Amino acid sequence: MKPVIYGLSGLQLTADERAFFREADPVGYILFRRNVADRAQLRALTDDLRALSGRDDLPILIDQEGGRVARMQPPEWPAFPAGPAFDALYEKAPASAIQAAFLNGHALGMMLAEVGITVDCLPLLDVRRAETTPAVAERVYGADPMRVAALGRAMLDGLRRGGVVGVVKHMPGHGRAQVDSHYELPVVTAGEDELASDIEPFRTLASAPMGMTAHVVYQAWDTDRPATLSPTVIERIIRGRIGFDGLLMTDDIDMKALTGSAGEKAAAAIAAGCDVVLDCWARMDEMTDIAERTGTLSSGGRDRLDRAMSGLAEARREADLADLIARRDELLAITAD
Repeated sequence: MKPVIYGLSGLQLTADERAFFREADPVGYILFRRNVADRAQLRALTDDLRALSGRDDLPILIDQEGGRVARMQPPEWPAFPAGPAFDALYEKAPASAIQAAFLNGHALGMMLAEVGITVDCLPLLDVRRAETTPAVAERVYGADPMRVAALGRAMLDGLRRGGVVGVVKHMPGHGRAQVDSHYELPVVTAGEDELASDIEPFRTLASAPMGMTAHVVYQAWDTDRPATLSPTVIERIIRGRIGFDGLLMTDDIDMKALTGSAGEKAAAAIAAGCDVVLDCWARMDEMTDIAERTGTLSSGGRDRLDRAMSGLAEARREADLADLIARRDELLAITAD
């Protein structure tokens, strides 16, 4: 099994993709708006991917956070709120905010599981600061590490109740980045003592099944390499100080914060200690380059993958989607009082 999660080009597999994926046998796949039309199409696509892989527990990922980051959109699917809505409620009623986040996660999980999606790249555990780039600040659960962890845990638990695995991101914290890593490489100059608050939500949720790295340089830990490519950050901070032992994937390897060919970046990420490379854009030449430059999923990575994907069917609890959303919205309305 290749230690890669690949994107797809369209609403169904092309002949070239089918042949390539059958040979490469990647860990899983990630879906975007270009892959989504309606329930019938999306369920057919995810069923096709499972049949191709021969794995019922195949990780099929999506970024369905709510707010502006939502691949499945109205009118086919309901809109969901982003992190700041729960942060605002927590300011007035912490217990209600935690319950609202859980209901939101449960509803999201049910919606995704219905169409065969098994992993949601949520929650963000980044701690917002005055300087946080809007690309992250508009999506997070607040500026207090304890609040971020509490809402993140509720979202993780809710997703699992809906039958979906959550991914904590962006390890070890994207909150101090002042530029968008989609386009530039953020460099964080804060000292080690200051960074303790950034990693605190990840330490609190160190038992999360999956995590995603940040394409950010933390000069206190590694002056040259972003976390995704840094053995020091991955081993000493993410695996060590944070204590995370879940499946660790990169953020999208194509983001402009990283330099080099797709294969070079992928190989460097695996060498640094990431379990899996996330390659989102379905460019066949780049997918082939990555496959040629990466080996097979490590035994440790396979164990972490199996743990992450186990027990989803048993954890799932059926509920009325409209009722979950209505109960969530009733709680969120407290902020208007």
